[in-house]
This record gives sequence, structure tokens and C-alpha cells, in this order.
Amino acid sequence: MKQAASPAGLRPSTSHAELGEEFFDKVRAATFPANILRYRNQRAAASVGLDGLSDAQWVEHFGRFVPIAGSFAEPLALRYHGHQFQTYNPDLGDGRGFLFAQLHDATGRLLDLGTKGSGRTPWSRMGDGRLTLKGGVREVLATAMLEALGVDTSRSLSLIETGEELERNDEPSPTRAGVLVRLSHSHIRIGTFQRLAFQHDTANMKRLLDYSLRTYFGTDGGNAPAETLLRETAQRVATTGADIVAAGFVHGVLNSDNINITGESFDYGPWRFVPTYDPAFTAAYFDSTGLYAFGRQPDAMAWNVTRLAECLLPLGDHAGLEAALNSFWPAFQRGIWNAALRRLGLVSRGDAEDAELVVRIFAFLNDSQIGYEQFWFDWRGGRLGSERTARSPVAAAYAGESFAPLRAALEPYEPGPSVNLDHPYFARETPRTMLIDEMEALWAPIAAHDDWSQFHHALAEIEEMRQAYAEDAKSSARPGISS
Repeated sequence: MKQAASPAGLRPSTSHAELGEEFFDKVRAATFPANILRYRNQRAAASVGLDGLSDAQWVEHFGRFVPIAGSFAEPLALRYHGHQFQTYNPDLGDGRGFLFAQLHDATGRLLDLGTKGSGRTPWSRMGDGRLTLKGGVREVLATAMLEALGVDTSRSLSLIETGEELERNDEPSPTRAGVLVRLSHSHIRIGTFQRLAFQHDTANMKRLLDYSLRTYFGTDGGNAPAETLLRETAQRVATTGADIVAAGFVHGVLNSDNINITGESFDYGPWRFVPTYDPAFTAAYFDSTGLYAFGRQPDAMAWNVTRLAECLLPLGDHAGLEAALNSFWPAFQRGIWNAALRRLGLVSRGDAEDAELVVRIFAFLNDSQIGYEQFWFDWRGGRLGSERTARSPVAAAYAGESFAPLRAALEPYEPGPSVNLDHPYFARETPRTMLIDEMEALWAPIAAHDDWSQFHHALAEIEEMRQAYAEDAKSSARPGISS
């Protein structure tokens, strides 16, 4: 396939190919009957030098998958295994996606352009390799919301409708199809290591370990490379888990093939945001035991990181790996304190005070059952938000006795320099949310009349929210990750 000209400012890479062909299969994208551009993330595109593409060029790359000059001549379907709902599955791998290209951003960080719905691969099994258009819309909205709320997430770069009609058992069929491209910091999963452990392939496990440390953490790990990788991954996954809880998000499918080594959250299927605080709230209709319920997500993440520790045993010291694994829960604890303070725009008062504040926040959310996002929105700035909370639709809850302990805990906290309460977003009475009924409401006119206005309106409001919180997002960026 011919390559298009490289846009100015683009810094392409073929880094993943360094691992060797044991790690992937070269594949071809499906040929679609249509390519209708439905969404392009211009801000994300600018971060990797793709913002100058015309719409026609965009479709060439992300609908027909003409290679980006300097990156892969052929897409790579990545090989991995994984635990799915804690049952090991050795028949996984990229079954409806592939690694299309790699690019460096302005900071030098390596980013992957991965697809969803781009056609069959050797790992498709009985699947058709396609993505429903609704599934693509859902992923665009999930990533936009999570980024706005300060979660380390993949970003949806492109969504193109492909003109196909798909049969699905879990939604009205036939249904429209689309192909998504995500921008993500690594597609190396815990399941990537699990596959090599399953095959007792220690040589390639060491190759993957060294590549991962060098490429994503900027180190060789010194005398303890396996321990270093496990510690870095454990702490990043824990921090993302804390941010997800603070955002009120339920991923839905936290299998080990959906946890990557950089800790970035990605691959959104049956996600939900909780309406009110409910640890038992689930996202997936097939999660009958509530394994990945809202309140069990940190445990699920810790369980997956433990599987990574098992994989690394042949390459590390048992005691050292155990110590690295045990760093997960302290990182989560600190992460939930930091996430709560970030959401409220407050400055830390020390571990003991921050811990007490968080305990009181969740006790109040549990007792009051007010809107989860409404609380964080109302009390942005702590005591500075008192006038705004008096106008809140749930103001009565703040006047009750159950709020008194939390009010006392909030009172001594000082707002941070990025509290940004003058932003127009905070003049609203209610925050932007994306509950399941809101998602269905904006999909309905797309399905019925091809009316995308509500979708674009929601994205505009989410962007306003992201800008309102943007300074906090910068301050909470993960340290230590390099290209």
C-alpha cells in the first residue's frame, strides 16, 4: 500500500517492531463500502502533528489505513493472553484492532495509534472484526469525559462510519458500523507478559521487560529490572484506579488484557458513570457477580497487577517483587487523597487530615445519595463554594446534620491556585454528566435521523469542563514516564 506524504512536524516511529515478529502479526485493514468522517479530535491530533491533515487525508489514514510515512508499512495485530473475569484465556490477541502507527508527541513521549473495528485478524476467532457505530460513539464520549475529569486515559482520535450493517445479539440489529482510532501511551498489557509466561518463553519475556523499561519508563532498571517494572506499573495502575473512583466511573471489563503497563485506562465497552455513590453499581449486564462493580475496581486492578508479578518471577527476586507489588495499596491510598483534593481544587493539609476528609466525603455521599458528580461540582473550592452550594438543586442535603462533619473537615482547607471558579463552567447549577440515559438520549437521534447535533453539543460541554479543570489536570500528570 502506498504511503501518503508525512505532515510537517510529524515524528513517526516503528519502535514496537524492535520486539520482533514473535510479538505481533502483520495484517491488512478491512476495505469498507463507505468512509464517513464522524469525529476527529483536532486537539489530540495537534499533539502528534496530525492536525494539518485535510479531511480527505484524514480518511485516507484512518478509514482506508494508508500508512503514515515513517511508521509501519503494515499494521501489527498484537499478541497477548489474559484473564477474563479471572478465568485465563490463551486465545486472545488483537481480534478487531491493530497497532496502525506510532508517533512521538512534542515532549518526546511515544504514543500508539491503535484501532477498533478495523477488520479480522488471526486472533478474531468467530468475530467479524467490526465495531458498532454506537460502540464508537460510546468510546469517544467515555474518553472525553475521563480526560476532562483528570483520569489518565487513552484519547479517541477518530471515528469513521463504514457503511456496513452488523448483526449483534445485545442490541437492535442490523446496526451501523464504524472504525475507531485511539491515541494511547502503550498497548503493552499485563496480558502481553502473561502470554510469554504461559509459553515459558523467558528469553522474550526479558526482551519485553527491557524494552518496556527503556521505552516507557526511561530506565534500564539497574540491578532490579523486574522489580522496577512491577513497582512502576503497580503504582500507576493504583493511581489510575483512584482517579477512576473519584470520577465515579465504572470501566466494566477490567480484565488483565485491558490493563497496560503504563497504567493508562483504555478500551471502553460497557462503561457507566455512577448516578449516586453505590459500591455495588455494575456497568456490564454480563457481570452477574459484580466482580467489576464500582467499589471493587481497585481490588480488580490489584488482582491483575498480582498476575504481572507472577509472570516476572523468573526474572526477579521473590522478596523484591513482593515489595514492589505491595506498593500498590499505599499508592492507591495516596492517589484517592490526591484525586479528591484535585477534584475540589484544594491544597493538601497532610496525610492525616486528607485521609479524614476523604472518609467524610464518602460517608456523606453514601448517606445522602445525592448526585455523585453534583457534590464535586458544588464543593469546588471548599468553603469558597458556599454561595454556589446554596443555589444547588441539592442544597437541602448540605443543610442537614449528616453534612456537618464534612463541612467541618472542609473548612480549614485552602483553595489551590488552579481552583478556577471564575470559569463559566462553574456558573452552572448542575455539572455536565454522562449517565446511561444521557448517552442513550443523544444516540437516539443519530440512529433515527442521522442527527449528530446532541453528540456535538455534549462534546462541547465536556470540552468546557475540561478547560475548567485543565490546570489541575496538568498538575496531576504522571511523573517519571518518558519516551
